[in-house]
Amino acid sequence: MPHITHYLPELEEAERFYIQDLVDGMSQEQAQLFAGAYRERRKDPHTVLLTAIVGLVAIPGLQRFWLGQLGMGFLYLFTWGLLLVGTISDLVRYKKLAFTYNQRVAREIVANILLQQGKPRSDLRPASLLSHHGLLSPRHNV
Repeated sequence: MPHITHYLPELEEAERFYIQDLVDGMSQEQAQLFAGAYRERRKDPHTVLLTAIVGLVAIPGLQRFWLGQLGMGFLYLFTWGLLLVGTISDLVRYKKLAFTYNQRVAREIVANILLQQGKPRSDLRPASLLSHHGLLSPRHNV
């Protein structure tokens, strides 16, 4: 069982717990493959904050476009960040936006790795992984 901090030391606590749950049961080779792919696609929360600041003063919705949320990006662009309220909300919630994006990316990478190995994984639901570490109350399990 590989420990994820060896491969991704830059992760904050909640993200590290989430990623550790995903890589539990993987071989060292699979964990290294995951870490390389995840590091490539992961969005740093501070960069999300920077794009939200640019979105506030210059290009509304830039942070949403950068996170791959095209619909929300165009909505912010055409409504000037939902009259700035949405953009200011994104400035406050930048870590959650990055974490949500990174969770989705991590699940996709794990699913691809396990699919290549011929092992489908059914426990990739976000709520079950978060509640395992007490980051989500058990009543939210899906």
